[in-house]
Parts: sequence; structure tokens; C-alpha cells
Amino acid sequence: MNAGIPIRRLWPDPSALPLDDAELTALYGRAERPRLRVNFVASLDGAVTLDGYSAGLSGEPDKRVFSLLRMLCDALVVAAGTLRHEGYRAVRLDERRRAWRRERGLAECPTLVVVSGSLDLDPAHAAFADAPVRPIVLTHDAAHAPPGLTDVADVLRYGTDRVDLAAGIAELHRRGLAQLLCEGGPHLFGALTAADLIDELCLTVAPLLAGPGPGRITAGDTAPPRQLPLRHVLAADDGVLMLRHARP
Repeated sequence: MNAGIPIRRLWPDPSALPLDDAELTALYGRAERPRLRVNFVASLDGAVTLDGYSAGLSGEPDKRVFSLLRMLCDALVVAAGTLRHEGYRAVRLDERRRAWRRERGLAECPTLVVVSGSLDLDPAHAAFADAPVRPIVLTHDAAHAPPGLTDVADVLRYGTDRVDLAAGIAELHRRGLAQLLCEGGPHLFGALTAADLIDELCLTVAPLLAGPGPGRITAGDTAPPRQLPLRHVLAADDGVLMLRHARP
């Protein structure tokens, strides 16, 4: 099923023919080693939101790749603030994508991993209460869990007064969650960059100018520049660009 706005490859090996879902899946793929992939959408002038939400920047082609990346991952990593602000629900896939995962010996749905320094989380939130796979919360020793959170999620503590992301990611890998997809937000992206944990960035560039005001896709403490070579450039017929950068 490939209906909708066509997506074509601009680089490498440009093709005038639209990419079907199988070709897109092969382009993004699953790595042979553990990988942390980050996925963001931004405006031409670098805004991470429009009218306060990322959904204003995302069109049909971006949502198509967004769903594909969720199908490919073992775990979906998101900051608690993004979970609340963007209105996340339980991470579920349609039957076609669940079947693709079953055929490859994967769990039908990826595990939700929430990164929270404050544990300001509602156990009744749909992302926890309706989750098809028990979620994981990464936090630190000084955070106090609200009543009922451990009933709906595994709470893992790494770090004394802030989350030790490197240790948390290593534990996810130890649990067999090798292919990680992070959907933000900007402070988590910045912290992962500072810890040199990012292997890949998938960036959708929406063809609009948001103007001053919105923040960038990354925030937080400064960090040394990191090189991420370009791997492919896709373009949708509505003017959206989809870039994939990854370590060698």
C-alpha cells in the first residue's frame, strides 16, 4: 500500500520513480549492530514547532517515514515533556507492520522508553495504561516515583541526580533493545549529543518559514560538534526533503 504523495530519491542514485514501502524500508533498514537513531522535523529556518507543536510541520510524506521508523525499531525513546506536550498515546502499529515484525522474529510493537528526571508522570496516561508492551522509564536515584508508576512500567535508575544516558542506553541494549529510535524532544536530543550517543539523524525539512520564536531541534548544554555524514536525500512531491545522516 503506497498511495499518497510520491517520495523519490534525489541522492545517491537519483530516480524519477516513486519509492514504494519496500524500497523505503530497505533505505532506512535495521542495522547489524546497536544503533540510536533520532528523528525530527524542522522548518527551513530551523523551527522545531509551528504554533507550539511539531505536528504543524509534518505532512503526509513525513508521517509515512515516521511510521516506517517506528516499525523498524526495537524501542521508541522519548522525553517525558515531549510525551506530555505532544499527546503521545500507546505505541501501536497497524496489522501490516505488525506482520512485518512477526516475520522477522520481532515483538509486534516496539517498547516505549520514557526519559524523565523528575518522574512527573501519570500512571493512568494512555501511553502507559494502554501499552501493548510494558514501557520502561529511565530516571536517576534522586527522583521520586508517583504511586502506581511501577505497576505500569519498569523504572530504571541510572545516575545520582541526573539521568546517566550512556548507562541507560547500555541497559536497553542488554535487554535486547538494540535498534533505538528517539523522537525528542530538543533537550533529550542535546543531552544525547553531548554524551556522543547518536548514531543517526533522520531530519525532515518542511518547505516553510516559521519565523522567529520557536526553538531548534536541539537544546541544553553546549557540546563539541559531531560529524554525521549524509547517507541519502529523499524528496516528496509536496516539496518536503528527508535527509538521513549516519556514522560510518
